[in-house]
Amino acid sequence: CAPPPGQYESRCRPSRPADAWRAAAALPLPPPPWASRAPPPPVGVLLWWEPFGGRGDHSKPPPDCWLRFNISGCRLLTDRAAYGEAQAVLFHHRDLVRGPPDWPPPWGDPPRAPEALGWRVFHDPERAAAAALGTSGPRPPGQRWVWMNFESPSHSPGLRGLASNLFNWTLSYRADSDVFVPYGFLYPRSHPGDQPPGPMPPLARKRGLVAWVVSHWDERQARVRYYHQLSRHVSVDVFGRAGPGRPVPSSGLLHTVARYKFYLAFENSQHLDYITEKLWRNALLAGAVPVVLGPDRANYERFVPRGAFIHVNDFPSASALAAHLLFLDRNLAVYRRYFHWRRSYAVHITSFWDEPWCRACQAVQTAGDRPKSIRNLASWFER
Repeated sequence: CAPPPGQYESRCRPSRPADAWRAAAALPLPPPPWASRAPPPPVGVLLWWEPFGGRGDHSKPPPDCWLRFNISGCRLLTDRAAYGEAQAVLFHHRDLVRGPPDWPPPWGDPPRAPEALGWRVFHDPERAAAAALGTSGPRPPGQRWVWMNFESPSHSPGLRGLASNLFNWTLSYRADSDVFVPYGFLYPRSHPGDQPPGPMPPLARKRGLVAWVVSHWDERQARVRYYHQLSRHVSVDVFGRAGPGRPVPSSGLLHTVARYKFYLAFENSQHLDYITEKLWRNALLAGAVPVVLGPDRANYERFVPRGAFIHVNDFPSASALAAHLLFLDRNLAVYRRYFHWRRSYAVHITSFWDEPWCRACQAVQTAGDRPKSIRNLASWFER
């Protein structure tokens, strides 16, 4: 198969000009398997409103997810002009149902003026949510709309006015959310600076027995009714801006609660997984034994060791609970057992709203492309 004189290619190959072979040889080779691949492009997550901060008003810059939460590859957005670049858009429920409709325009349509949307203010959250649905439409391909809410169903108006399949994901304190972000959690101790410090709070500083900080007083709530029953049998010092509360001292909430042996971690309503900062920050981080009123004990034990708290349902009456608290006050060896968890665990307090924003980015990075939508948000959240 030697080439004839004056020709560049063998007859064993298809006849091609010599320059074509040179061009083919110049093409880049595929990278070797051990070479590091380029990082994927950052995931864009747009926060449509700053929660409770006013529509279109972002008073502070987005967080750095890598510095704050060790989550890389995030591009957090507040400029609505970047809507088409976002892989996910966060909608905070309370802002969604209050005020005039304010949805992204249908993808591909020019921006519309407020008067073209027919904006009206509804004082009924259900009507406001229903009116808002008229402004939703096609979205950028693959974009996920994320419903974000950290209030309980009892304080989430407008749920039933939201259309089926409007949202792709849920982000909330519920463990069965698409993006689960609890108010706090315990994690294994690994550093001397983990909080709260030490295996036991300084008992010498505890001059009071029971404390409760409450900002919204409603005589119809189970927590207020239970307080009235309990306070007949044991002294409860109440702090806050409502009811019989006195102002929290200038030393702050944590220092104030640290002076007490017990803290009433009473939720404003009782729902699945609705366990808020009243447990994580006001009690566990402050160094007081939490007395909880919320979901049932089994629900709490999914997140906290059973010996780390006292549940009101453990006792047949408020007077029986009061008798137990007085017993623990006199028997410090038994009281100290409620802090055994601190030998192994520290408390993480969720940072709102930076952490949910970054966790949404992290979820997009790991989710893949499988489509999903929430068919009936209200029936899922209200159960």
